[in-house]
Amino acid sequence: MKITKALPAIVLLLCSSLTAKAQNTEYVRLTNLPHVYINTFTGNGIYSKTTYVYARMWYVDEQDHVTFYDSLQIRGRGNSTWSLAKKPYRIKFNQKEKFLGKGYAKAKKWTLLANHGDKTLIRNAVTSFMGEQAGLKFNPAAKFVDLTLNGSYIGNYQISDAIDVRPHRVNIAEQDLPLADTSNITGGYLLEADGFKDFTDGSSGFYTYRQTVPVRIHYPDEEDIESKQYTYINQFIQAFENRLYSSDFADANLGYRPFVDSTSLANWYICTELSGNIDGFFSTYFYKEQNDNRLFWGPLWDYDIAYANDDRKGDTSRQLMRDVGYGALRQWMVQMWKDPWFASLINHRYKQLMASGIEDKLYQAIDSLTVLLDESVRLNYQRWGINSRTLRERVLYSTYDQYIADLKTYISKHVAYLATTFAALAPDEPEPEPEPEPVESPFTAIPHYFYYIYNVGSGTLIDINTSNDEVVGNSSNQSESQQWQLQILSNGYYHITNRATGQALNDPTAGQPTATTEIGSHLNLAISDSSDLRQQWQLVAQGSGRYNLNNAYSSHTVNLSGGSRNNGTPLLSYTNDSRNGSSNNRMWRIEYADSLVINPTGLDEAPSDTYGIDYALAYDPVSGRLHFGADDISLLTFNVQVYDQTGRCLITFRASEGTYISQLPRGIYVIAWTVEGKRRSVKLQR
Repeated sequence: MKITKALPAIVLLLCSSLTAKAQNTEYVRLTNLPHVYINTFTGNGIYSKTTYVYARMWYVDEQDHVTFYDSLQIRGRGNSTWSLAKKPYRIKFNQKEKFLGKGYAKAKKWTLLANHGDKTLIRNAVTSFMGEQAGLKFNPAAKFVDLTLNGSYIGNYQISDAIDVRPHRVNIAEQDLPLADTSNITGGYLLEADGFKDFTDGSSGFYTYRQTVPVRIHYPDEEDIESKQYTYINQFIQAFENRLYSSDFADANLGYRPFVDSTSLANWYICTELSGNIDGFFSTYFYKEQNDNRLFWGPLWDYDIAYANDDRKGDTSRQLMRDVGYGALRQWMVQMWKDPWFASLINHRYKQLMASGIEDKLYQAIDSLTVLLDESVRLNYQRWGINSRTLRERVLYSTYDQYIADLKTYISKHVAYLATTFAALAPDEPEPEPEPEPVESPFTAIPHYFYYIYNVGSGTLIDINTSNDEVVGNSSNQSESQQWQLQILSNGYYHITNRATGQALNDPTAGQPTATTEIGSHLNLAISDSSDLRQQWQLVAQGSGRYNLNNAYSSHTVNLSGGSRNNGTPLLSYTNDSRNGSSNNRMWRIEYADSLVINPTGLDEAPSDTYGIDYALAYDPVSGRLHFGADDISLLTFNVQVYDQTGRCLITFRASEGTYISQLPRGIYVIAWTVEGKRRSVKLQR
């Protein structure tokens, strides 16, 4: 989120695009901000938080172009804020939209935050910016607009992401739907410590045994989650809490530390304290990735009563939310503070953030937003008034500038208090002890998935230069050239192929190199040949989800030249030595991409007899029946999946029963199953 200047014009997938001045003169901006017009089909207001009503929407962008959306849906949202006069809403398009343009989510659901209990209107946006500066991975977008509902102007609103699992939101692995016997249920999971207890115990949430923390499962959805997924994540969270309260809780390996990602934990906790959010432990999001047995913390959400904007606790500028905040999860934080490692971690990371200038950056963000929203703020408070209490405001002023000054004053006082307090609570050592090895299994690529490979130091992705097939580091643009399929070989090495070209990652080093000689060759792509040692790569874990990529032929490791963030930076075949675990240029993170495909290359053309009996797959094009044949069909107890060419699983059936695919469109399909741990698959043209 860029909030230090006016955000760029939104690029939309247009249902219909008209010029306001020419044909839609009734749909115009009232201030310098974009304007959203929503009319319900019936002309009635929005009275429910659970039931959507149909509506039409006109979006007037910064260039006065009007985009029309037909048949979207709108309902209320929020808890205490839903009772206010200026209400928050959720909108749902009839198809996924890039509503905030390139670099943001493509989704059906978006929120319209009223920020009515926050007289500055910007606490949520400032906190999202804080999370971005602190290094949290997922931070809700913020776009300010004016909103007219059924012909009546109702004020300044903030368009923001819904908190859900998808690219540019919480971009974690999506689980199979429906699950197969071989599905990986270790992740992803999106969870919330939900103080409102807005879930059904036993299906969409649960309570922990020791502290009765209410944990809501946001993903997988309540309609989709199966009992084994529910059981898995319930037991995992309980195992974490058991370790947190065990007699060995402060032990690096026997305690809770292997269950947490210390980077996101520190950044999330500091943002919660720095913002003075007394509800930061009442509603807390965290998530678990696939094949990674740690909890990651964030995104930040719902900060309109933060920064001492709540009369229940008064001026909290000289208090820790650990001591005065609401929510059962606060007890987890109290327990962690008893661990000297955690105290040292927080103090050390806080000093780093202060040295990076985060305080001044927050002031700059506030000033930038104040200028951007000036016209809209005046119009908003003509409608609502600025000096009356609407929610829990601690203080009331007669001007908007006074509220902004109060926000800045709080930050200034609280920053100084936290510096003193964290230092006093931390042990004498200046830095935390090294974090333990995570309790995670070695990386295992899922068949038919594509992955992004990020450099730990620069954050750039392994990409290709399409003009010469050289491999480079580039910033993320979600392109297919940045997506890689990792095929495990019988020797434990990986064969890594590019989605855009189908070619393989190759080390062209000449001669007879050793781990430390003939270094510096620029990696390239080559025609895929998994038997070529130059195309075989070993993933060496360095802890915390970081890996070296070592080549079987050269014995070299992949290095980002100079650690540069510049696009087009070469990836080199480089020295493989003791610095592999400390040099960020040589370490990589591997993350699930937003695409899943079955790769038709090299598929078995016929089933094998590895199941212990002879069997065959048959298809009758007349009836559309797909089935297996064997002397004793009842012995074929494995499940079979039918995928389309995009990798979407369309049908799952038991091999002994067969299925019909006559309802599927004509095209190429992949039939896949697993027997005795071996994945088998064939292509079928219908």
